[in-house]
Amino acid sequence: MDAARQILATHRSLSIFLAKMVACYAVWFVVYDLWLLPDGRLDTWLSHSVASMTAGVLHPFYDTAFADGRVVWITRESGVNIANGCNGLSALSLFIGFVTAYPGSWARRALFIPLGVLALIVTNVLRCAILLMVSHHIPSMFDSVHGFHALFVFYVVIFLLWVVWAHWGEPKADGGDGGASGEPPTPSGSPALATA
Repeated sequence: MDAARQILATHRSLSIFLAKMVACYAVWFVVYDLWLLPDGRLDTWLSHSVASMTAGVLHPFYDTAFADGRVVWITRESGVNIANGCNGLSALSLFIGFVTAYPGSWARRALFIPLGVLALIVTNVLRCAILLMVSHHIPSMFDSVHGFHALFVFYVVIFLLWVVWAHWGEPKADGGDGGASGEPPTPSGSPALATA
Protein backbone atom coordinates (compact mmCIF):
# COMPACT_ATOMS: atom_id res chain seq x y z
CA MET A 1 0.00 0.00 0.00
CA ASP A 2 2.87 2.40 0.80
CA ALA A 3 4.44 1.66 -2.57
CA ALA A 4 1.18 2.57 -4.33
CA ARG A 5 0.98 5.87 -2.42
CA GLN A 6 4.57 6.64 -3.29
CA ILE A 7 3.92 5.95 -6.98
CA LEU A 8 0.82 8.16 -6.92
CA ALA A 9 2.74 10.92 -5.17
CA THR A 10 5.53 10.63 -7.72
CA HIS A 11 3.12 10.81 -10.64
CA ARG A 12 1.23 13.66 -8.99
CA SER A 13 4.47 15.62 -8.67
CA LEU A 14 5.33 14.86 -12.27
CA SER A 15 1.86 15.91 -13.38
CA ILE A 16 2.13 19.17 -11.45
CA PHE A 17 5.59 19.84 -12.90
CA LEU A 18 4.41 19.18 -16.45
CA ALA A 19 1.33 21.38 -15.97
CA LYS A 20 3.50 24.21 -14.62
CA MET A 21 5.95 23.76 -17.50
CA VAL A 22 3.15 23.92 -20.08
CA ALA A 23 1.75 27.03 -18.35
CA CYS A 24 5.19 28.68 -18.34
CA TYR A 25 5.65 27.86 -22.01
CA ALA A 26 2.19 29.20 -22.88
CA VAL A 27 2.83 32.45 -21.02
CA TRP A 28 6.24 32.82 -22.69
CA PHE A 29 4.76 32.06 -26.13
CA VAL A 30 2.04 34.68 -25.74
CA VAL A 31 4.34 37.34 -24.24
CA TYR A 32 7.06 36.75 -26.83
CA ASP A 33 4.88 36.46 -29.94
CA LEU A 34 2.46 39.24 -29.06
CA TRP A 35 4.76 41.74 -27.38
CA LEU A 36 8.53 41.09 -27.38
CA LEU A 37 8.96 39.90 -30.98
CA PRO A 38 6.96 42.73 -32.58
CA ASP A 39 8.71 45.27 -30.34
CA GLY A 40 12.12 43.80 -31.22
CA ARG A 41 14.17 45.69 -28.65
CA LEU A 42 14.95 42.72 -26.38
CA ASP A 43 16.10 40.50 -29.25
CA THR A 44 18.16 43.33 -30.74
CA TRP A 45 19.78 44.19 -27.40
CA LEU A 46 20.60 40.54 -26.65
CA SER A 47 22.00 39.92 -30.15
CA HIS A 48 24.17 43.06 -29.98
CA SER A 49 25.34 42.13 -26.47
CA VAL A 50 26.26 38.57 -27.46
CA ALA A 51 28.10 39.86 -30.56
CA SER A 52 30.01 42.42 -28.48
CA MET A 53 30.94 39.88 -25.78
CA THR A 54 32.00 37.36 -28.45
CA ALA A 55 34.30 39.94 -30.04
CA GLY A 56 35.71 40.69 -26.59
CA VAL A 57 36.44 37.01 -25.97
CA LEU A 58 38.14 36.64 -29.37
CA HIS A 59 40.08 39.92 -29.35
CA PRO A 60 43.09 38.60 -27.35
CA PHE A 61 43.54 35.87 -30.00
CA TYR A 62 42.50 37.83 -33.08
CA ASP A 63 43.37 41.51 -32.79
CA THR A 64 41.10 42.20 -35.77
CA ALA A 65 37.98 40.80 -34.03
CA PHE A 66 35.17 43.31 -33.64
CA ALA A 67 31.40 43.55 -33.43
CA ASP A 68 29.25 45.62 -35.74
CA GLY A 69 25.67 45.47 -34.48
CA ARG A 70 24.50 41.86 -34.65
CA VAL A 71 27.56 40.72 -36.60
CA VAL A 72 30.84 39.70 -35.02
CA TRP A 73 33.89 39.56 -37.27
CA ILE A 74 37.38 38.09 -37.13
CA THR A 75 38.18 39.83 -40.41
CA ARG A 76 35.90 41.62 -42.85
CA GLU A 77 35.76 38.32 -44.76
CA SER A 78 34.80 36.11 -41.78
CA GLY A 79 31.76 37.09 -39.76
CA VAL A 80 28.80 35.54 -38.01
CA ASN A 81 25.39 37.17 -37.69
CA ILE A 82 23.78 36.70 -34.27
CA ALA A 83 20.17 36.32 -35.43
CA ASN A 84 17.14 36.26 -33.14
CA GLY A 85 17.17 32.46 -33.04
CA CYS A 86 20.86 32.39 -32.08
CA ASN A 87 20.94 35.03 -29.35
CA GLY A 88 19.92 32.54 -26.65
CA LEU A 89 16.62 34.14 -25.64
CA SER A 90 14.55 31.00 -26.21
CA ALA A 91 17.05 28.93 -24.22
CA LEU A 92 16.97 31.45 -21.38
CA SER A 93 13.19 31.25 -21.30
CA LEU A 94 13.34 27.43 -21.31
CA PHE A 95 15.76 27.47 -18.36
CA ILE A 96 13.64 29.97 -16.41
CA GLY A 97 10.55 27.85 -17.14
CA PHE A 98 12.24 24.72 -15.80
CA VAL A 99 13.35 26.44 -12.60
CA THR A 100 9.96 28.08 -12.11
CA ALA A 101 8.03 24.85 -12.70
CA TYR A 102 10.20 22.62 -10.52
CA PRO A 103 9.64 22.73 -6.74
CA GLY A 104 11.86 24.99 -4.72
CA SER A 105 11.89 28.05 -2.54
CA TRP A 106 11.42 31.43 -4.16
CA ALA A 107 14.41 32.82 -2.27
CA ARG A 108 16.66 30.19 -3.86
CA ARG A 109 15.05 30.82 -7.27
CA ALA A 110 15.86 34.53 -6.92
CA LEU A 111 19.53 33.60 -6.54
CA PHE A 112 19.69 30.66 -8.96
CA ILE A 113 17.91 32.18 -11.98
CA PRO A 114 20.35 35.11 -12.45
CA LEU A 115 23.33 32.78 -11.97
CA GLY A 116 21.88 30.33 -14.49
CA VAL A 117 21.12 33.12 -16.96
CA LEU A 118 24.73 34.30 -16.62
CA ALA A 119 26.01 30.75 -17.20
CA LEU A 120 23.84 30.41 -20.31
CA ILE A 121 24.97 33.76 -21.70
CA VAL A 122 28.62 32.76 -21.18
CA THR A 123 27.89 29.42 -22.88
CA ASN A 124 26.25 31.20 -25.81
CA VAL A 125 29.16 33.64 -26.16
CA LEU A 126 31.62 30.72 -26.21
CA ARG A 127 29.38 28.91 -28.71
CA CYS A 128 29.35 31.96 -30.98
CA ALA A 129 33.14 32.36 -30.65
CA ILE A 130 33.64 28.72 -31.66
CA LEU A 131 31.25 29.14 -34.59
CA LEU A 132 33.13 32.23 -35.74
CA MET A 133 36.49 30.43 -35.54
CA VAL A 134 35.04 27.48 -37.47
CA SER A 135 33.65 29.91 -40.07
CA HIS A 136 37.07 31.54 -40.38
CA HIS A 137 39.30 28.44 -40.39
CA ILE A 138 37.09 25.56 -41.64
CA PRO A 139 34.11 27.12 -43.46
CA SER A 140 32.97 23.74 -44.81
CA MET A 141 32.26 22.57 -41.24
CA PHE A 142 30.19 25.60 -40.21
CA ASP A 143 26.76 24.17 -41.01
CA SER A 144 27.48 20.93 -39.17
CA VAL A 145 28.85 22.65 -36.08
CA HIS A 146 26.10 25.29 -36.09
CA GLY A 147 23.28 22.86 -36.74
CA PHE A 148 24.02 20.20 -34.15
CA HIS A 149 27.25 20.28 -32.16
CA ALA A 150 27.10 23.78 -30.71
CA LEU A 151 23.37 23.53 -30.08
CA PHE A 152 23.81 20.17 -28.34
CA VAL A 153 26.38 21.63 -25.92
CA PHE A 154 24.07 24.58 -25.23
CA TYR A 155 21.15 22.33 -24.27
CA VAL A 156 23.39 20.05 -22.20
CA VAL A 157 24.26 23.11 -20.10
CA ILE A 158 20.53 23.86 -19.65
CA PHE A 159 19.94 20.27 -18.55
CA LEU A 160 22.88 20.36 -16.11
CA LEU A 161 21.62 23.62 -14.61
CA TRP A 162 18.21 22.03 -14.17
CA VAL A 163 19.79 19.01 -12.44
CA VAL A 164 21.66 21.37 -10.11
CA TRP A 165 18.38 23.16 -9.40
CA ALA A 166 16.58 19.87 -8.73
CA HIS A 167 19.18 19.01 -6.07
CA TRP A 168 19.64 22.46 -4.56
CA GLY A 169 16.37 24.31 -5.09
CA GLU A 170 14.26 22.89 -2.32
CA PRO A 171 15.43 22.44 1.29
CA LYS A 172 15.44 18.84 2.45
CA ALA A 173 12.44 17.46 4.33
CA ASP A 174 14.53 16.91 7.48
CA GLY A 175 14.71 20.69 7.94
CA GLY A 176 18.36 20.74 6.98
CA ASP A 177 20.08 23.27 4.82
CA GLY A 178 19.78 21.20 1.65
CA GLY A 179 23.09 19.47 2.14
CA ALA A 180 25.17 22.65 2.13
CA SER A 181 28.02 20.99 3.99
CA GLY A 182 28.06 18.02 1.64
CA GLU A 183 28.65 15.63 4.54
CA PRO A 184 26.12 13.29 6.10
CA PRO A 185 25.42 13.83 9.78
CA THR A 186 27.52 11.74 12.15
CA PRO A 187 26.37 10.21 15.42
CA SER A 188 27.19 12.27 18.50
CA GLY A 189 30.74 11.65 19.67
CA SER A 190 31.85 10.05 16.38
CA PRO A 191 34.57 11.77 14.40
CA ALA A 192 33.59 13.05 10.96
CA LEU A 193 35.52 11.37 8.17
CA ALA A 194 36.60 13.36 5.16
CA THR A 195 36.46 11.73 1.76
CA ALA A 196 39.20 12.27 -0.77
